Amino acid sequence: MNKVPLTARGAEKLREELNHLKTVMRPKIIAAIAEARAHGDLKENAEYHAAREQQGFTEGRINEIEAKLAHAQIIDVTTLNAGGKVVFGATVELEDMGSGDSVTYQIVGEDEANIKEGLISITSPIARALIGKREGDVATVQAPGGVKEFEVCSVKYL
Repeated sequence: MNKVPLTARGAEKLREELNHLKTVMRPKIIAAIAEARAHGDLKENAEYHAAREQQGFTEGRINEIEAKLAHAQIIDVTTLNAGGKVVFGATVELEDMGSGDSVTYQIVGEDEANIKEGLISITSPIARALIGKREGDVATVQAPGGVKEFEVCSVKYL
């Protein structure tokens, strides 16, 4: 399987979630299953079935996170020296050439993307158009609403 890029901050968040699932959620679910079993007949025991379902979801998420971390190429953005180019992990300030609006995005891995926090996936159309650009360059993006042009105002490696 190919290595998937992940920022150091994104990897830390995944590790925290994994730790929470293993140390908090697992014991809670095991206790809930034990309590439900004590109530008797398991065929008609809704609490038991709900706890087993929750256990399945939790174990699935644990496996998913472990696989992501195993296949991750963790990139420490603060050590990057890309010579002012937009690369994975860079924080880019853009100006929409059409509206004049200013936006700031950090290019991150797919699992970290959250547009509300200004984190866009490396596979998104905007990020793909920005890769390799420098301050002052214009990136043309084929968006669902039509073609948009963005001027790169600044590139930082935070």
